[in-house]
Amino acid sequence: MLVKAACNALSYLPAGSNVKSSIYKVFLMKKFGIAPIALAASFSLCAAISGSAQITSTRSSNNTRPPEVAKAQADVNYVLIESGKAFKDGLMAYSQGRYQEAGTRFDKSVEVFLYSTLNIQGEPRLQNCYNQLIETVYRIEYPSDSQIPQVRGLATTCGWEVDVTLADKVAQMARPSANNTTAASTVAVASGPSDGGPRGFVNQEFEPSPLDDLAKLELTPEEQDVDDNPVAQQQYQYLQRVVSNKSLGFTFQVHPMIQQFINYYRGRGRTTMEVGLYRSGMFMSMARRIFREEGVPENVAWLGQVESAWKPTAYSSAAASGLWQFIPGTGVRFGLQRTAYVDERNSFDEATRASARYLKFLANRYNGNWELAMAAYNSGEGNVDRAIRRAGAANFWLAFPYLPRETRNYVPNILATILIANNPNQYGFGQIRPAPSLRYERLRVPASTNLALIAAAADTNVQLIRYLNPHLRTNTTPPVPYIVNVPYGKGNEVAAIFKRLPASKIPNTQLAESAHGETWQTISNRTGVSVAELMEANPGMKHPSGKVFVPVAAGNRVESTAYTRPTNRPPTTPAAAKVRIVKAKAGDTVAKIAAREKVDAAELAKFNGLLPNSVLFSGREIKIPTK
Repeated sequence: MLVKAACNALSYLPAGSNVKSSIYKVFLMKKFGIAPIALAASFSLCAAISGSAQITSTRSSNNTRPPEVAKAQADVNYVLIESGKAFKDGLMAYSQGRYQEAGTRFDKSVEVFLYSTLNIQGEPRLQNCYNQLIETVYRIEYPSDSQIPQVRGLATTCGWEVDVTLADKVAQMARPSANNTTAASTVAVASGPSDGGPRGFVNQEFEPSPLDDLAKLELTPEEQDVDDNPVAQQQYQYLQRVVSNKSLGFTFQVHPMIQQFINYYRGRGRTTMEVGLYRSGMFMSMARRIFREEGVPENVAWLGQVESAWKPTAYSSAAASGLWQFIPGTGVRFGLQRTAYVDERNSFDEATRASARYLKFLANRYNGNWELAMAAYNSGEGNVDRAIRRAGAANFWLAFPYLPRETRNYVPNILATILIANNPNQYGFGQIRPAPSLRYERLRVPASTNLALIAAAADTNVQLIRYLNPHLRTNTTPPVPYIVNVPYGKGNEVAAIFKRLPASKIPNTQLAESAHGETWQTISNRTGVSVAELMEANPGMKHPSGKVFVPVAAGNRVESTAYTRPTNRPPTTPAAAKVRIVKAKAGDTVAKIAAREKVDAAELAKFNGLLPNSVLFSGREIKIPTK
């Protein structure tokens, strides 16, 4: 075990590292619990086993390695190790069906990079690991059969020891084709978001708005220093050129406070900017499109980063909510519904369009002055109007002393964010790779549609539908036809389902996925709904094919029955405690498994909604009833 620990430790060191240097001894003993007495012998034996010729132990090698270099390499190794721990915890949670916990741990693995003070772009190991980590986490959360998550490849790139079986299990679980029935795993009406699906593992609890911290922010003397700071002075001159060239799509007055906020983001506010730039990838393309359609300069959309850090569930102490932080009254003014069913301040498209329209209204109010428009967006037209009257001019910087402190910080903060976002390399943020754009399709569904039905039609789960529609307050859409977001590529399939289903039957209908060769009788067996009722709910369908409608009514066994074929996950229904799961081998039939398990073939077939001679694909799970 000691030798294995030493070998594990060596795997985290760069090629050519002198493991006998004191800094690496301390690092390795701390991280891997290797006793100092046995350290040298263990390294020697490990090197002999691996045939490595990379580790040197001469005094000259030790003396020629500057302490600064050793410290830098140790810092890089620490980031990789800590990120790897969080990622492996996420894999384990995901494999066990704890998807919200997995999302938290995957986020942590990314944040280890972002929260470090290291230059990710300047260190190839960090850059390669970080880029591949972002891609892998995205593929796990939003999977595609054509682009499955490369967990093994990520582990190799980052130097992580990840169990091969675990890596392959997660990659398989994240494939839509392998889990196309998981979404509808229970046709019974659900009363809350499920935690039982492979996609959409981000939880939807409200998060603090960054505006609350902004209201209390005070710039330090060092951050305010522009004239005596050569780097800040050079960047301030660049800022002046950019504004004079009008390359940002709108004009504003150059002021040292803009550079002061850039100084803040290059220092103690660096993490805030890095996380914001990363999250902007999810929403910025949508925001640019809508702002352009509404006649608002696209770069003004970066206001969303200061408002919410691109978190749709951000909520401030002033009761402002969503990506664009609307308070209830302003939201209603610009068409955002707030009812028992929805709060559209938390929506993606609707709230973005309302924000663009509000900003355009404010810009027109102040004769095209976008600084005053932004100020009014933050503190209201009344405060800005009063400040203008006291200043005697419609100029933000003249009205500046008469505005609330939060607003005085707010406008230069946005302008600094716009400048950094448009040229991250210029300001030292070139290493940040924005998250992939959040893709979805929009379609109108009938009144009072249960989200479980939408999820089943889209081959996903309620949790992902809730994640794509954070403005929905319940698991039922409003009592009028309403537009919802569904996973990208699933819009036509969902629309086809609702085209087949009369609106009057929607509240009492769920979906079941039929297996090839199934009959109405086998579906009846596993749903508790009579053959006559099933055929009446699916007119014109002589034999079950694809998704079939299952009527939900008092008196049948719908509420206690799982309506899909067995999947590659243990069931989570109450009945799970009374069954045992076995996996079929290639060529197995229900009768063969019954013989092996010493149970009645007919009863086993009926219990799984199959026939005794049904041929099973390898890996299919069969429920064995237990007493």
